[in-house]
Amino acid sequence: MTRRLLAIGFIYCCTAIAWMILAGVTSTRTHQADHNLRSRVEQLWGAPQVQQPPQISAVRYDTRQIETEHNGVKTRKTVTKRVTEPVALDSGDLRAALSLQHRQKGLLWYSTYAVRFDGAWTLSNPHRERRVVEIALPFPAQKAVFDDLRFEVDGRQWLQPPAARNGRITGTVELAPEEQVTLRAGYRSQGLSRWTYHFGDGVSEVRNFRLAITTDFRDVDFPEDGMSPTRKELTDSGWHLVWEFRRLVAGVNIALLLPEKLQPGPLAAEITRFAPVSLFFFIVVLLAIGVVRGIDIHPMHFFFLAAAFFSFHLLFAYLADQVSIHLAFGTAAATSLFLTLSYLRAAIGGRYAFLAAGAAQLLYLVLFSYAFFFKGLTGLAVTVGAIVTLFALMQLTAPVNWREVFAARAADKSGNRSLQT
Repeated sequence: MTRRLLAIGFIYCCTAIAWMILAGVTSTRTHQADHNLRSRVEQLWGAPQVQQPPQISAVRYDTRQIETEHNGVKTRKTVTKRVTEPVALDSGDLRAALSLQHRQKGLLWYSTYAVRFDGAWTLSNPHRERRVVEIALPFPAQKAVFDDLRFEVDGRQWLQPPAARNGRITGTVELAPEEQVTLRAGYRSQGLSRWTYHFGDGVSEVRNFRLAITTDFRDVDFPEDGMSPTRKELTDSGWHLVWEFRRLVAGVNIALLLPEKLQPGPLAAEITRFAPVSLFFFIVVLLAIGVVRGIDIHPMHFFFLAAAFFSFHLLFAYLADQVSIHLAFGTAAATSLFLTLSYLRAAIGGRYAFLAAGAAQLLYLVLFSYAFFFKGLTGLAVTVGAIVTLFALMQLTAPVNWREVFAARAADKSGNRSLQT
């Protein structure tokens, strides 16, 4: 009996090592694919977008006389210096509409989105003289396409027409004394994974600010370095989120994380790492039923059963990037169950194969693995399964006289040795 358990344990350890290797290979494939494909996705669809407020600068020219002396001769010349002063925005009323579109590349899904942005910022000239103001609106991403681009100042003609250069669109206007104008800008574009409104580096102050984001998805999330909305409303297709402040001083920004689909690569690697637990439950249940029913299961039987378990994870890992993840899971599960049931039916008997081994594999391999499709419920599912298994084994083996079982095994070995001599 001891040698038999040691042989089964050796088979179990070798299979566990194979699973760890497969999990490592799957993770490597996933990371390499992400490194190679993410840049391609950004080129095709766009990078994560970070919209910044317009940068306003008042321009003036200081003219002064400079006296120089050369070889005893004094000369005076006029020097004009261009000076810029930052101008704070009086208010901001912004709107963004995000439309989610998942795209799969290899073992990963990418959360791409279409965005429609419209912004209105007010700025004023508090001085009693006319001032020339330069306005620059940074583009939210370098690897992106902007359609229906608008950049205008209400009621004023541009001194320098707007032009896009160096990752921003710029223009120059002249403001009358104590005049207030509204800058309007908007575009349609595409991005990836995350959309951010960046107030500025460090601690920033904004006044009379309002940002409304409309989504066509409900699974929204906010990063740790962002702030939650002050008001949110559930709509028929998603959310209406509002950030509104009279005067805000903060060192964080507004950011929205796009929901991710279940990732085939990381999921396959995670299920594969958990596989030894499934096989352990399966072996324990089969050994217990074998003792109670008097069925002798040879270690070589467990070798082929472990191979059938391994075939599930191997097929799932290499099929997940070819078809939908649920179809890959179902195909791998059906293949593994067919191998187990057809083998045990021929080796031991149909009733045992279907009622014992088939049910155990369905529970510990298929259902335990499927629990990974539900975030946060995997640990609970495994715990409940383990407790139910423990209860069933305790009830099943409670009448068994283990001394007689091990004594019978020892007697069988002694009898075989006597016959051989």
